[in-house]
Order: sequence, then C-alpha cells, then structure tokens
Amino acid sequence: GTFFGYQDLVVDFRGLISMKELGCPVIFDATHSLQKPNQSKGRSGGRPEFIIPMARAATAAGIHGLFVETHPNPAESLSDGENMLALDQMEDLLLQVTKIREALK
Repeated sequence: GTFFGYQDLVVDFRGLISMKELGCPVIFDATHSLQKPNQSKGRSGGRPEFIIPMARAATAAGIHGLFVETHPNPAESLSDGENMLALDQMEDLLLQVTKIREALK
C-alpha cells in the first residue's frame, strides 16, 4: 500500500499479482492495510468495516494466505484495536474466503 491524502493507505491489488509472479507465497495483511496512521488521538486509527471485503478481494486475486489481527473486544486490545477484526467475525471471514478459494480451483 501507499499513502493517499487524508491519512489513508491505499492497496493496489496489481501488486499482489506482481508479487505472485516472483514465485513466492503472497500473504495479504487485511488489517494493517486499513490502518489510518497519524490520527489526532496520538495513535493509528482504522477502518475495520473493510477488512472482510478487502480479504475477499485479495483472495479472489489469488493470494496464498491472509494475516488478520483479531481480538474478542478490539476496543480493549493493547495495540491496533481500531483496525482489528472482532473475533466473532473471524469464522464468517474464513468461510467466505474458503468459498472463494474453492471457486478459483
């Protein structure tokens, strides 16, 4: 990803395909890619509502794996809580990306 105004990160999915062409496994970080650095609160923010759609898109692009930070209660986590997937949503995410992977076979 890269910065794009207003303290947002932008993920260019073309990079995932380019990295795959190198012949190495590609792991997509579905949580940190949605981080909003340098927020006025003195810590990074995030957009967790986009974790599942971004993970689905990366899976459809053919990545080899996902990195997803999760916590039973992200608001109480010691780090990165604002760009974390709530643990109770993890099973749904895994079911969705598994279906996408199966469809690609």
